[in-house]
Amino acid sequence: MENTITVLSSQEEAAHQAALKIATIINTALMTRPLFRLVLSGGSTPKRLYETLSNGLHLPEISWDRVHFFWGDERAVGPDHPKSNYRMACETLLHPIRVSKHQIHRMRAEADDLKKAASEYEEEIFRHFGSREGGTPPSFDMILLGMGEDGHIASLFPKTDAVAESERWVMANYIPKLDSYRLTLTPVILNQAAWVIFLVTGANKADVLAKTLEGPRKPSQLPAQMISPVRGRLLWFLDRAAAGALKTQISSRPPYVNCPIEKGGIV
Repeated sequence: MENTITVLSSQEEAAHQAALKIATIINTALMTRPLFRLVLSGGSTPKRLYETLSNGLHLPEISWDRVHFFWGDERAVGPDHPKSNYRMACETLLHPIRVSKHQIHRMRAEADDLKKAASEYEEEIFRHFGSREGGTPPSFDMILLGMGEDGHIASLFPKTDAVAESERWVMANYIPKLDSYRLTLTPVILNQAAWVIFLVTGANKADVLAKTLEGPRKPSQLPAQMISPVRGRLLWFLDRAAAGALKTQISSRPPYVNCPIEKGGIV
């Protein structure tokens, strides 16, 4: 399993290098298979990444018509709501690259019954991959993740039920600090991915990132420590601000440095 940290000089450079890696992986995969299954993340950090991918500047051309899009989590709002992860992805990526409806597999988190909506999203994954219920979870080609200031990823918030889930692929996860439910993929299926790519930027993430990568293993408090692909590869793209508290020596030479993850709970 390939585990690397890539530290770049700025948020813009981190987004560009992540986009370049994503484009390269997609194009390589599509040389030998008809489709590529990509799981998108929500939140503020991915916006710059999606805009970089959609404008295509200094990136190889991607056959977007052969990519199917899924989501790692969704807030309990309608698809047109300003806080919707689906809406953000549409505005910054899907609409600009003119993706057709059959390529989009969104979480219907506006439903009154979110537990049913979670089951329906599992069924959507079953149908797309041809998986059998109760069998080994399918492997997405790539899953994109960010990380919040409290260490949450997708909607796997610290000390919530979905962090410790061992069977279900999708859950309606209750988040006490927000007094609300969200739909989220669980570590059960996240860890089956061929590639998991984290994009983390900003000084406000530095302390929790250092604890996640170099601190003791506390996955219930640091959900990112749950991410360890079974047969896939795990990549982190950081800007210098986010990497500021890491003890691993970082070169000052631009534009970036790659170093294997050798410490902490993720390896």
